[in-house]
Amino acid sequence: MLQALARRDIRPDVIIGTSAGALNGAWLAAGSSPEDLDELAQVWIKLKRSTVFPVDPLNLTAVLLGRSDHLVSDSGIRKLLKDNLRFERMEDAPIPLHVVVTDVLTGKDVLVSKGDAIDAISASAAIPGVLPTVTIDGRIFMDGGAVNNTPITHAVQLGADPIWVLPTGAPCALTRQPRTALGMALHGLTLAINHRMASDVSRFESVVDLRVAPPLCPLEVNPADFSHAEEMIDRARVQTAEWLDAGPVRAGQANLLIPHGH
Repeated sequence: MLQALARRDIRPDVIIGTSAGALNGAWLAAGSSPEDLDELAQVWIKLKRSTVFPVDPLNLTAVLLGRSDHLVSDSGIRKLLKDNLRFERMEDAPIPLHVVVTDVLTGKDVLVSKGDAIDAISASAAIPGVLPTVTIDGRIFMDGGAVNNTPITHAVQLGADPIWVLPTGAPCALTRQPRTALGMALHGLTLAINHRMASDVSRFESVVDLRVAPPLCPLEVNPADFSHAEEMIDRARVQTAEWLDAGPVRAGQANLLIPHGH
Protein backbone atom coordinates (compact mmCIF):
# COMPACT_ATOMS: atom_id res chain seq x y z
CA MET A 1 0.00 0.00 0.00
CA LEU A 2 2.78 2.42 0.93
CA GLN A 3 4.64 1.60 -2.28
CA ALA A 4 1.57 2.41 -4.38
CA LEU A 5 1.06 5.74 -2.60
CA ALA A 6 4.74 6.70 -2.87
CA ARG A 7 4.79 5.99 -6.59
CA ARG A 8 2.00 8.54 -7.01
CA ASP A 9 3.90 11.05 -4.89
CA ILE A 10 1.37 10.85 -2.05
CA ARG A 11 3.51 11.68 1.01
CA PRO A 12 2.48 11.99 4.67
CA ASP A 13 2.61 15.18 6.74
CA VAL A 14 2.11 13.22 9.95
CA ILE A 15 2.20 9.49 10.70
CA ILE A 16 0.21 7.62 13.34
CA GLY A 17 0.83 3.91 13.74
CA THR A 18 0.03 1.03 16.01
CA SER A 19 1.70 -2.38 16.39
CA ALA A 20 3.13 -3.38 12.98
CA GLY A 21 1.96 0.03 11.79
CA ALA A 22 4.30 1.61 14.34
CA LEU A 23 7.21 -0.33 12.82
CA ASN A 24 6.30 0.69 9.28
CA GLY A 25 5.52 4.22 10.40
CA ALA A 26 8.94 4.61 11.97
CA TRP A 27 10.59 3.72 8.66
CA LEU A 28 8.23 6.00 6.73
CA ALA A 29 8.94 8.88 9.11
CA ALA A 30 12.57 8.88 7.96
CA GLY A 31 11.91 8.48 4.23
CA SER A 32 8.78 8.20 2.09
CA SER A 33 10.27 7.96 -1.41
CA PRO A 34 9.56 4.93 -3.62
CA GLU A 35 13.15 3.80 -3.01
CA ASP A 36 12.67 4.05 0.78
CA LEU A 37 9.54 1.93 0.59
CA ASP A 38 11.23 -0.66 -1.63
CA GLU A 39 13.90 -0.99 1.06
CA LEU A 40 11.20 -1.45 3.71
CA ALA A 41 9.65 -4.20 1.60
CA GLN A 42 12.98 -6.02 1.58
CA VAL A 43 13.16 -5.83 5.38
CA TRP A 44 9.81 -7.64 5.62
CA ILE A 45 10.63 -10.12 2.86
CA LYS A 46 13.84 -11.19 4.60
CA LEU A 47 12.21 -11.36 8.03
CA LYS A 48 11.71 -14.73 9.72
CA ARG A 49 9.26 -15.61 12.44
CA SER A 50 12.13 -16.67 14.70
CA THR A 51 13.52 -13.13 14.45
CA VAL A 52 10.34 -11.48 15.71
CA PHE A 53 9.18 -14.29 18.00
CA PRO A 54 12.35 -15.97 19.33
CA VAL A 55 11.35 -19.08 21.27
CA ASP A 56 13.13 -19.73 24.57
CA PRO A 57 12.26 -23.09 26.21
CA LEU A 58 13.12 -21.67 29.63
CA ASN A 59 10.66 -18.82 29.18
CA LEU A 60 7.97 -21.22 27.98
CA THR A 61 8.51 -23.25 31.14
CA ALA A 62 8.18 -20.09 33.21
CA VAL A 63 4.88 -19.33 31.42
CA LEU A 64 3.52 -22.79 32.24
CA LEU A 65 4.55 -22.33 35.87
CA GLY A 66 2.85 -18.93 36.03
CA ARG A 67 6.14 -17.06 36.46
CA SER A 68 6.08 -15.10 33.20
CA ASP A 69 3.40 -12.97 31.53
CA HIS A 70 4.73 -13.36 27.98
CA LEU A 71 5.65 -16.20 25.63
CA VAL A 72 8.70 -14.73 23.90
CA SER A 73 11.30 -11.99 24.37
CA ASP A 74 11.12 -8.67 22.55
CA SER A 75 14.87 -8.86 21.83
CA GLY A 76 14.14 -9.66 18.19
CA ILE A 77 11.98 -6.59 17.61
CA ARG A 78 14.42 -4.37 19.51
CA LYS A 79 17.34 -5.60 17.40
CA LEU A 80 15.30 -5.08 14.24
CA LEU A 81 14.66 -1.50 15.31
CA LYS A 82 18.24 -0.88 16.39
CA ASP A 83 19.51 -2.10 13.01
CA ASN A 84 17.04 -0.11 10.91
CA LEU A 85 15.71 2.89 12.83
CA ARG A 86 17.16 6.18 11.56
CA PHE A 87 16.46 8.31 14.65
CA GLU A 88 16.81 7.72 18.39
CA ARG A 89 13.98 9.80 19.82
CA MET A 90 10.41 10.13 18.62
CA GLU A 91 10.61 13.92 18.43
CA ASP A 92 13.63 13.66 16.09
CA ALA A 93 11.69 11.88 13.32
CA PRO A 94 11.96 13.91 10.07
CA ILE A 95 8.20 13.46 9.55
CA PRO A 96 6.19 13.78 12.82
CA LEU A 97 5.55 10.30 14.19
CA HIS A 98 3.07 9.21 16.84
CA VAL A 99 2.53 5.63 18.01
CA VAL A 100 -0.39 4.23 19.97
CA VAL A 101 0.07 2.08 23.07
CA THR A 102 -2.35 0.66 25.62
CA ASP A 103 -1.97 1.47 29.32
CA VAL A 104 -2.11 -1.96 30.96
CA LEU A 105 -3.60 -0.69 34.23
CA THR A 106 -6.24 1.71 32.88
CA GLY A 107 -7.00 -0.03 29.57
CA LYS A 108 -6.87 3.30 27.74
CA ASP A 109 -5.01 3.98 24.50
CA VAL A 110 -2.22 6.54 24.76
CA LEU A 111 -0.47 8.49 22.00
CA VAL A 112 3.34 8.52 22.41
CA SER A 113 5.09 11.32 20.53
CA LYS A 114 8.26 11.87 22.55
CA GLY A 115 10.99 9.84 24.18
CA ASP A 116 13.10 6.84 23.26
CA ALA A 117 11.89 5.59 19.88
CA ILE A 118 12.79 1.92 20.40
CA ASP A 119 10.91 1.82 23.72
CA ALA A 120 7.85 3.54 22.23
CA ILE A 121 7.66 1.33 19.15
CA SER A 122 8.37 -1.85 21.12
CA ALA A 123 5.55 -0.94 23.49
CA SER A 124 3.17 -0.32 20.59
CA ALA A 125 3.99 -3.77 19.19
CA ALA A 126 3.93 -5.66 22.52
CA ILE A 127 1.20 -8.19 21.72
CA PRO A 128 -0.55 -9.07 25.00
CA GLY A 129 0.64 -12.35 26.45
CA VAL A 130 3.05 -12.90 23.57
CA LEU A 131 5.62 -10.12 24.04
CA PRO A 132 6.61 -8.37 27.28
CA THR A 133 5.09 -5.09 28.36
CA VAL A 134 7.25 -1.96 28.25
CA THR A 135 7.52 0.57 31.08
CA ILE A 136 7.86 4.22 30.04
CA ASP A 137 7.97 7.00 32.63
CA GLY A 138 6.59 4.66 35.26
CA ARG A 139 3.59 3.52 33.19
CA ILE A 140 3.21 -0.02 31.87
CA PHE A 141 2.25 -0.30 28.21
CA MET A 142 1.33 -3.04 25.74
CA ASP A 143 0.22 -3.26 22.12
CA GLY A 144 -2.01 -0.34 21.13
CA GLY A 145 -3.95 -2.74 18.94
CA ALA A 146 -5.59 -4.17 22.04
CA VAL A 147 -7.69 -0.99 22.14
CA ASN A 148 -7.08 1.10 19.01
CA ASN A 149 -5.05 -0.52 16.24
CA THR A 150 -6.05 1.87 13.47
CA PRO A 151 -6.01 5.18 15.35
CA ILE A 152 -8.41 7.22 13.25
CA THR A 153 -9.60 8.95 16.41
CA HIS A 154 -6.11 10.28 17.13
CA ALA A 155 -5.64 11.39 13.54
CA VAL A 156 -8.88 13.36 13.71
CA GLN A 157 -7.86 14.93 17.04
CA LEU A 158 -4.54 15.99 15.51
CA GLY A 159 -6.40 17.71 12.70
CA ALA A 160 -5.35 15.42 9.87
CA ASP A 161 -7.49 15.74 6.73
CA PRO A 162 -7.47 13.83 4.46
CA ILE A 163 -6.65 10.71 6.43
CA TRP A 164 -5.22 7.74 4.55
CA VAL A 165 -6.05 4.49 6.35
CA LEU A 166 -3.92 1.45 5.52
CA PRO A 167 -5.51 -1.54 7.29
CA THR A 168 -3.62 -4.78 7.74
CA GLY A 169 -6.83 -6.71 7.11
CA ALA A 170 -7.78 -10.04 8.60
CA PRO A 171 -7.84 -13.63 7.38
CA CYS A 172 -11.15 -13.25 5.56
CA ALA A 173 -11.57 -16.67 3.98
CA LEU A 174 -10.22 -19.19 6.48
CA THR A 175 -10.99 -22.84 5.83
CA ARG A 176 -9.49 -24.01 9.13
CA GLN A 177 -8.50 -22.47 12.44
CA PRO A 178 -4.88 -21.50 13.18
CA ARG A 179 -2.95 -24.50 14.45
CA THR A 180 -0.63 -22.83 16.96
CA ALA A 181 -1.25 -20.93 20.18
CA LEU A 182 0.59 -17.91 18.75
CA GLY A 183 -1.44 -18.05 15.55
CA MET A 184 -4.73 -18.29 17.44
CA ALA A 185 -3.77 -15.39 19.74
CA LEU A 186 -2.90 -13.19 16.78
CA HIS A 187 -6.04 -14.25 14.91
CA GLY A 188 -8.27 -13.29 17.83
CA LEU A 189 -6.56 -9.92 18.19
CA THR A 190 -6.84 -9.30 14.45
CA LEU A 191 -10.60 -9.92 14.47
CA ALA A 192 -11.11 -7.48 17.35
CA ILE A 193 -8.93 -4.91 15.59
CA ASN A 194 -10.92 -5.03 12.37
CA HIS A 195 -14.31 -4.69 14.05
CA ARG A 196 -13.10 -1.64 16.03
CA MET A 197 -11.67 -0.14 12.83
CA ALA A 198 -14.90 -0.69 10.91
CA SER A 199 -16.79 1.08 13.71
CA ASP A 200 -14.41 4.07 13.61
CA VAL A 201 -14.65 4.32 9.82
CA SER A 202 -18.45 4.43 10.05
CA ARG A 203 -18.19 7.07 12.76
CA PHE A 204 -15.78 9.43 11.01
CA GLU A 205 -16.23 9.00 7.25
CA SER A 206 -18.82 11.79 7.18
CA VAL A 207 -16.65 14.04 9.39
CA VAL A 208 -13.29 13.99 7.56
CA ASP A 209 -11.99 12.87 4.20
CA LEU A 210 -11.20 9.22 4.98
CA ARG A 211 -9.46 7.19 2.31
CA VAL A 212 -9.43 3.54 3.32
CA ALA A 213 -7.28 1.29 1.16
CA PRO A 214 -9.01 -2.09 0.68
CA PRO A 215 -7.27 -4.92 2.54
CA LEU A 216 -6.38 -8.14 0.76
CA CYS A 217 -9.05 -10.80 0.41
CA PRO A 218 -8.96 -13.76 0.07
CA LEU A 219 -6.32 -13.94 2.75
CA GLU A 220 -5.59 -17.24 4.44
CA VAL A 221 -2.12 -16.50 5.79
CA ASN A 222 -1.52 -17.04 9.50
CA PRO A 223 -0.52 -13.67 11.06
CA ALA A 224 2.57 -15.36 12.53
CA ASP A 225 3.69 -16.69 9.12
CA PHE A 226 6.22 -14.37 7.47
CA SER A 227 7.00 -16.64 4.51
CA HIS A 228 4.36 -15.05 2.24
CA ALA A 229 5.55 -11.46 2.71
CA GLU A 230 6.75 -10.90 -0.86
CA GLU A 231 3.54 -12.29 -2.38
CA MET A 232 1.33 -10.20 -0.07
CA ILE A 233 3.33 -7.01 -0.69
CA ASP A 234 3.06 -7.52 -4.47
CA ARG A 235 -0.68 -8.20 -4.28
CA ALA A 236 -1.32 -5.18 -2.06
CA ARG A 237 0.73 -2.86 -4.28
CA VAL A 238 -1.19 -3.89 -7.41
CA GLN A 239 -4.58 -3.78 -5.65
CA THR A 240 -3.90 -0.36 -4.09
CA ALA A 241 -2.71 1.04 -7.42
CA GLU A 242 -5.94 -0.13 -9.08
CA TRP A 243 -7.98 1.38 -6.24
CA LEU A 244 -6.17 4.71 -6.61
CA ASP A 245 -6.69 4.68 -10.38
CA ALA A 246 -10.41 4.09 -9.89
CA GLY A 247 -10.67 6.94 -7.37
CA PRO A 248 -10.65 6.34 -3.58
CA VAL A 249 -13.96 5.10 -2.22
CA ARG A 250 -15.62 7.48 0.22
CA ALA A 251 -18.86 5.76 1.28
CA GLY A 252 -19.60 2.43 2.91
CA GLN A 253 -15.91 1.83 3.52
CA ALA A 254 -16.52 -0.04 6.76
CA ASN A 255 -17.89 -2.97 4.77
CA LEU A 256 -14.40 -3.56 3.36
CA LEU A 257 -13.02 -4.32 6.80
CA ILE A 258 -15.28 -7.06 8.17
CA PRO A 259 -13.98 -10.60 7.54
CA HIS A 260 -16.36 -12.67 5.46
CA GLY A 261 -16.68 -16.04 3.78
CA HIS A 262 -15.96 -17.04 0.21
